[in-house]
Amino acid sequence: MKITDLRCIHIPSLRALLLRIDTDEGIYGLSQVEMSKHAYMAPHILYYKPFIVGLDPRNVEDVMRRIRRLGGFKPWGAAVSSIEIALWDIAGKATGVPIYRLLGGKVRDTVRPYMGGPPPFHMYQPYWQGGDRPEDYYAMAKARKESARGMTIMKVATGFHDSRWRTVADHHYGISYVPRQSAGFMEFAPEALGQNAGMVTKRGLDHAVACMAAVREALGEDMELAIDCGPGWKVPGAIAFARRVEPLRPFWLEDLVTGDYTPYVSPELYREVKAKTSVMIHTGEQIYLRHNFKELIETQAVDVIGPDPMDIGGLAELKWVAEYADLHGILIAPHGIGDGPFGLAALIQVCATLPDNFIAFELPVVLPEWKGLISGILHEDMIQDGVIQVPDAPGLGVDLVEDEVRRILGREDIYLTDVQVR
Repeated sequence: MKITDLRCIHIPSLRALLLRIDTDEGIYGLSQVEMSKHAYMAPHILYYKPFIVGLDPRNVEDVMRRIRRLGGFKPWGAAVSSIEIALWDIAGKATGVPIYRLLGGKVRDTVRPYMGGPPPFHMYQPYWQGGDRPEDYYAMAKARKESARGMTIMKVATGFHDSRWRTVADHHYGISYVPRQSAGFMEFAPEALGQNAGMVTKRGLDHAVACMAAVREALGEDMELAIDCGPGWKVPGAIAFARRVEPLRPFWLEDLVTGDYTPYVSPELYREVKAKTSVMIHTGEQIYLRHNFKELIETQAVDVIGPDPMDIGGLAELKWVAEYADLHGILIAPHGIGDGPFGLAALIQVCATLPDNFIAFELPVVLPEWKGLISGILHEDMIQDGVIQVPDAPGLGVDLVEDEVRRILGREDIYLTDVQVR
């Protein structure tokens, strides 16, 4: 079996950039990039085409050795990761087994997601927090909890990870930006990315704590609260926030110092924060390759790592890092909010194989508009009593319904795919 082509399929209405790897035996693999990267990733992915055409896709590591080091953190890491997942899809289909069997086999029959996104094929207000007052956070958390389907961990954004740092007056010292109207979920204005905006003011800190207290009240005592904080906090502000929210018993504080689009790790700063609080500290969604987790893990700079399969370098890389973290007593809760339906399928497969340090993976958003466009293992009721049954379908277990996809493709995207517009 040889790779014959690498294509991209852009579906702007779903903020989706899919990729397809074709072979000379008619078997193909599918994957996608994070939703926030859909508009600009195609050239980065297609750059790798001449490096992989002619290779056997079932030899995943051989293909990856040729492309893994061609590029840096982001966006190249996202391109390489999506290619790796499509290769596993082919390998599974070619052998008639789910990907987890090729990764060493499953150690659990069900996997636990946590509420980053809503249940698959759901999206509604006030699921996404629509205001910056504590009562807005309360309403949002209450609505999410009602749709939890047994999930026991909910993640809520604060700090520099939601709109407050732009809408709350005197939120922080340093640069202030004029807010722009959001273009929609996972569509960011330039000033929203990679902020290192300065020390949070007392007003900003008080407001963040009040909002998280409202969330805790809404969740009650039977649901864990994970707080997505950044990036952007300076260490003194991060420590102050961590100590202030300790009475709320958050499960973890995520990405206080770095995260999202920051192309560096800063383990020394995380060590400083971790030493000053009893709350678990979490990071890792932005990190590409095991090499960049090395110091974070070996110095035990955090309590929990959260690699994203669409950024770390793929499924094998995520599994390796999970096992290395387990050796050092560090937990893992993989990231995935923007990974879409193919990312959800990939997370189910890899998380079935992870060691006992696995907590849960972040549930990706699968927009309602995907209904009818994909077939396979994903459905509205796949979360039962807080867990997902690990499927046995070959590969990822998800395919495109091409006749339906064809109806929503724009003509400007024809050159990227063999799914033609009528």
